[in-house]
Amino acid sequence: MTKTHMFSNKELRRLLTPLIVEQLLNSLMGTADSMMVSNVGSAAISAVSLVDAINILVIQAFYALAAGGTIICSQYIGQGDRENANEAARQLTFIVAAISSAVMIFCLALRRPLLSLIFGSVEPDVMEAANIYFFYTALSFPFIALYDAGSSIYRAQGNTRLPMAIAVVSNCLNIAGNAVLIWGFHLGVAGAALATLFSRVLSAAAVLIFLRERSQFLVVRDYLKIRPDGRRIKRILALGIPNGIENAMFQFGKLAIQSTVSTMGTAAIAAQAMTNIMENLNGIAGMGIGIGMMTVVGQCLGAGRKDEASYYIKKLTILAEAAVTASCILVYLAAEPVTGLAGMEKESAQLCLYMIGWITVIKPIVWSLSFVPAYGMRAAGDVRFSMVLSCVTMWACRVSLCIYLCHAFSMGPMAVWIGMFADWTIRAGAFTWRFASKRWLRHKVV
Repeated sequence: MTKTHMFSNKELRRLLTPLIVEQLLNSLMGTADSMMVSNVGSAAISAVSLVDAINILVIQAFYALAAGGTIICSQYIGQGDRENANEAARQLTFIVAAISSAVMIFCLALRRPLLSLIFGSVEPDVMEAANIYFFYTALSFPFIALYDAGSSIYRAQGNTRLPMAIAVVSNCLNIAGNAVLIWGFHLGVAGAALATLFSRVLSAAAVLIFLRERSQFLVVRDYLKIRPDGRRIKRILALGIPNGIENAMFQFGKLAIQSTVSTMGTAAIAAQAMTNIMENLNGIAGMGIGIGMMTVVGQCLGAGRKDEASYYIKKLTILAEAAVTASCILVYLAAEPVTGLAGMEKESAQLCLYMIGWITVIKPIVWSLSFVPAYGMRAAGDVRFSMVLSCVTMWACRVSLCIYLCHAFSMGPMAVWIGMFADWTIRAGAFTWRFASKRWLRHKVV
């Protein structure tokens, strides 16, 4: 292309680096939590991993809703329409606060029946620890949702440094709180949950305070005076709900898989929990690049530069592939020391290392194409294709294939990853076809 690109390499680095750092910090916090809790005992780490399967379902739904706001705000910014971008940001803040508060109340009121329904076959000490952990983490739902909304508003205008700075402070306080409450006060899983709650309250308060600054492009003030605008909320939900359904299907699938793994014994549960954490770590850079892609593509399309949108999807996908490959190698090299530091039992540690080995081989081949281009296509409003594809591959590969392999061949938790590999492969082919067809460019967001 001969014309000047909307984003220079320097601007891309400035946008993407804080996103990767923030995602890395969030995962490291999860790793630190698990390592600290695992020293309390196998029941504690098993409880945290089981409840986090529910928590992640809820949190991903909030994140998807916020992503709908990111798409709308970024396209308005690309058009130079500050008034509509600001009003979209205000409505996003309102609807996220309302939905997350309702979800919190529901989970608090029905936490015991929910845990019994999903994980009723686990040992009594695991269930009791799970109930404690779920209570405190459910209290944090509105705060993590408000932080997601605020950070998405900043991402839409290309400011990823402030959310990263907030994440650095809150995560450091979370880890320090874990150390004090778990080891100092011997509160076990309750200590881990309380530290998480406090850090999320701090994150939400900080981002809401900074959003009030009048010097920035997007400003959200007078929170209590925000009133719902049905038309704008409908537009946010039209993008957020398909993303939310897609993420929810992933998490429902994980819950179904987790229920299967929970019958394999404490050693298998602990191994799967640590493997999940490490697999999340080696995808952090790729996910951060994908999240940044939404801002880049959204602003390009808002400015009417469709060729630029295609260019950046290809460029950032290649960058994500390089980052994921390097991350997989680093995580593989660190896996054995991490299982040792976490105090994992020998059987759990060996099983974890075996699964990480296979992930290191397969993930660099297909993962980037199965996830990263989809972020750019969603920024164009092409959310239904991704939703339908993800639901189909989740239940056909991750759930059905996993359960079949477990019951027919007694494969244990490795069956989870075989299903995952199949899912990634099919998604990679489908999204590559979708991008090449240019059908994703036919949508209109604003």
